[in-house]
Amino acid sequence: MKILVTGTAGFIGFHLARALAERGEDVVGLDNISDYYDVELKYRRLAESGIYRDDILYNRLVQSRKHPGYRFIKLDLMDRDALFGLFEREGFSVVCNLAAQAGVRHSLQNPYSYINSNIVGFVNILEACRHYRTDHLVFASSSSVYGLNEKLPFSVSDNVDHPVSLYGATKKSNELMAHAYSHLFRIPATGLRFFTVYGPWGRPDMAPVLFTRAIMEGRPIDVYNQGNMRRDFTYISDVIDGIVRVIGNPPKADPDWNGSSPDPATSKAPYVIYNIGNSSPVMLFDFIELLERATGKKAKKNLMPMQPGDVAATYADIRSLTHDTGFEPTTPIDQGIREFIGWYEDYYNLKKSR
Repeated sequence: MKILVTGTAGFIGFHLARALAERGEDVVGLDNISDYYDVELKYRRLAESGIYRDDILYNRLVQSRKHPGYRFIKLDLMDRDALFGLFEREGFSVVCNLAAQAGVRHSLQNPYSYINSNIVGFVNILEACRHYRTDHLVFASSSSVYGLNEKLPFSVSDNVDHPVSLYGATKKSNELMAHAYSHLFRIPATGLRFFTVYGPWGRPDMAPVLFTRAIMEGRPIDVYNQGNMRRDFTYISDVIDGIVRVIGNPPKADPDWNGSSPDPATSKAPYVIYNIGNSSPVMLFDFIELLERATGKKAKKNLMPMQPGDVAATYADIRSLTHDTGFEPTTPIDQGIREFIGWYEDYYNLKKSR
């Protein structure tokens, strides 16, 4: 297989491209290296995969210095001509679209970046897959699509018509767009709803990094909804295992699908939606306590009301993914936190301060 992974300067995309390259796959990574958060972290991730900043030019493939089968290209998904040219030259058999404008709260201040990246960019991916005959499209959705749903655990068969953030709405839109292309052009498409992914090289706008930085610096952390929050924290290596399993398992049309009582997770088209989570939600105060143990420092807590776009709890029902691929998360939260803190201290050169 020749695999395109978009978003490879990002958290999940970086780990996936590196894992596939280490398996000996033929991988092309793509990212526009946006400045939504610290670009130095993005370049450091790329360097870990043998892609160095001085070698990167727009719309030019760069060979990894660590992995013979891995190349990278700086390219924006909204640049349709350049994207189509890449597909025409490379002939990808699998596309893993992990590139997106991420973040729930940021969508309140900058909605147009979500439409450009997550809607326009995604339709360009779909069109490229259509015209250049991609065998399997795997794309990132999010637990944010569950919105106002209160039935736990969240099931892929639940209705998700009530998002509470524009980010969640764009991810729901991606699922609908992918289904339409799967139906019309028979593109096998798999959508993955990620649940609070954490671990080494994580995003600095996410709670694990935000909380850890504040704890290390002796600053209070903002704890929303007075701490009455539960999150299905999912360790990055488990997520990558799930994606790799999905890549090798393209969906087929469900012969039992019934339009009179339609299951949102499957279709008579070759299309499926999965949750990827740990299926073991953790109270926010318990998560903070684990960070305290791992850092050896106490957290100062600033209790805050619920923020617009947030939900009180996430909890993934992963039974369909387990049934179809054998996926089972194996990293307990305490182990994952220890490994994350170990990376954080190394990355920010904090080992000697302990």
